[in-house]
Amino acid sequence: MASGFAIALASSAFGQSAAEKTGVNSLIGVAPKTEDFVTEAAASDMFEIASSKLALERADNATKTFAQQMVTDHQRTSEELKALVSGGKVKATLPTDMSKSQHSMLDKLQKLNGDDFVKQYHADQEEAHEMAVDLFKRYGDEGDNADLKAWAAKTRPALEHHLQMAKDLNK
Repeated sequence: MASGFAIALASSAFGQSAAEKTGVNSLIGVAPKTEDFVTEAAASDMFEIASSKLALERADNATKTFAQQMVTDHQRTSEELKALVSGGKVKATLPTDMSKSQHSMLDKLQKLNGDDFVKQYHADQEEAHEMAVDLFKRYGDEGDNADLKAWAAKTRPALEHHLQMAKDLNK
């Protein structure tokens, strides 16, 4: 186990994104590389927007209220992140699509209706926001691009609020 931890530390020290993709960086509290942060933040926004638009069509009123806020807020953060990258403040490439796991979650949601949809959407939102809060905390605390680090720190409280709202929906 100690050798695995040492390998994880060495991997993150050399900036390999595999440590971020596998969750090792999160477990040991290491900030993601700028490129990894941009990829994960943008893909997370894509998932939030797509799944929440689906919720606007299929969910109960309380869930629709939450979903509308997710669409609005995550469209805004997407635009802010795009502006940082396109303005040259952040050297990274924005992804054009969400991750395979996010696609799988969305595919599963698309097959559900009624209470089954609502329960799955609520669970997905809590999980997605737990991951987003962790990602933004690690980059906001120790990221290597000052502008992106400041944006992550500024954005994190809204994500924490989203997480609390998602937890409240799951009660």
